[in-house]
Amino acid sequence: MKIPALIMAGGKGKRIGLSVEKPLLLFLGKPLLYWVAEAVASAEKISEFYVVTSENTPETEKHCRKRGWNFLRTDAKGYHADLKQAVRDAGLAGAVLTIPADLPAITGRFLDKIVREFEVYKKEFLAVFVPIEKREALELSVSSTDEYKGVWYAVSGVNIVNGTRIQEEGKIETSAIITEDIEVLLNINTLKDLEISEKLLKKFRKTDFL
Repeated sequence: MKIPALIMAGGKGKRIGLSVEKPLLLFLGKPLLYWVAEAVASAEKISEFYVVTSENTPETEKHCRKRGWNFLRTDAKGYHADLKQAVRDAGLAGAVLTIPADLPAITGRFLDKIVREFEVYKKEFLAVFVPIEKREALELSVSSTDEYKGVWYAVSGVNIVNGTRIQEEGKIETSAIITEDIEVLLNINTLKDLEISEKLLKKFRKTDFL
């Protein structure tokens, strides 16, 4: 099973507080978006991907053109509205992986694992959550939370959705993966997140190769 992916890169990134567009913020010398796009492109379970942009991220679109990445410009009406629009514009009807452009530790191997889990769960929606206390322990911000089975978690932004069902109203049957894996733990919302995450990823990679 291979599925398409949408990299969400159209937000304002207000919490960063810089003039640079958030997807282009440098992380260890490379734009955040590049880390994510290269990981998605390397995933065996991803058939194709689109970068979802908006009027907030025109420079990001220029980078997409230079790199040969497909992009979809949405109306900047909010995350969920833009996601629905991107799905419609791309004509995606089945399973679609969504991922934010601010997960620099993400890997193709991790995304392949998520798609395989989705195949097992056989639900219409799969969310990847991170324990709030884990991010707080590392002094990372928690910008978005959601409840699953009575417990609140930090939202990683990595999901698999049904392209047809998300256009409909009503509750969608959901399953979730709860993980502390570094691939989704390092979500960049603030400059402090950036600073901490760069140190953590360098340390992780050094340890990983020992």
